[in-house]
Amino acid sequence: MASPPPSQNPSIAVVIPCYQEEKTIGQVVRDFRAQLPTAAVYVFDNNCTDRTAEFARAAGATVIREKKQGKGYVVATMFEVVREDIMVMVDGDGTYDATAVHRLLAPVLAGDADMTVAARLQQYSDKSFRKFHVAGNQLVCWIINKIFGARISDIFSGYRAFTRDCALTIPITSRGFDVETELTVQSLYRGAVVREIEAPYGERPSGSFSKLRTIPDGIRVLLRLFLLLRAYKPLTLFGTLFMVLFLTSIGTGILPFSELVLHRYVASRACAIVSIASGLLAFMSLSLGLVLSSVNQRLLELERVVIKRIQSTRSS
Repeated sequence: MASPPPSQNPSIAVVIPCYQEEKTIGQVVRDFRAQLPTAAVYVFDNNCTDRTAEFARAAGATVIREKKQGKGYVVATMFEVVREDIMVMVDGDGTYDATAVHRLLAPVLAGDADMTVAARLQQYSDKSFRKFHVAGNQLVCWIINKIFGARISDIFSGYRAFTRDCALTIPITSRGFDVETELTVQSLYRGAVVREIEAPYGERPSGSFSKLRTIPDGIRVLLRLFLLLRAYKPLTLFGTLFMVLFLTSIGTGILPFSELVLHRYVASRACAIVSIASGLLAFMSLSLGLVLSSVNQRLLELERVVIKRIQSTRSS
């Protein structure tokens, strides 16, 4: 269920994680200040060695340094230090359209969403994405949509808006570019309403370069997704493993079982061993999934009770 509108005149912050973006950061800050004149603009300097911080200050942003290297650390710090009612997170590479921020904010301001995401896969140029990035994005979205019953089309978008209450409920454990995956999964798990709007996605300007590494970061995203599913959807994960192992047990057990019935002797001993082992592992996996799911449910209930008490204390 979506949160009610933060207030009649909610405060808004534009938060921009940055690493070596001196070519673009000044224009990004100016564009968002033009679109949201009353919003605070924060640039998070993730150990930049170029003039990113200098150009951000010159454009009117408040610069905050995050010494731990990695976008995940930057986002965690954002959620801790920014106090405005609504946060708009956007990358500092100049690829996102600042004019789309009003459509991005509209569902949050209306109380219809806890998080909004600018989906980029409808309007982009041939050079906006590296090879395999779109296919990888769609694969991860398909997995998450199947598990959570969602309709996410762009899980890796760095252009998002959150209510502060939503941000405070998301524990960030990612270190790098897998943080967008965690933001989405954590929000869906906690019942937050996540909506998408379409927004154009442009090319990086000449002289600017992407820090995303296709293979290492792709592996990191898949590993993060596995760890999140293990932590937040254990019955789904271990239930799937149960089905695979159980079918393996049945498939490898047909021959030795038929030999036992017909000849009272098992010649295919290897198949029999695999069948028995797979069956035992299958039911162990199912048991583990049920136990972890029960524990998970109790922890989620406890978390919701704590959040409600904090909110009632804050309002009183």
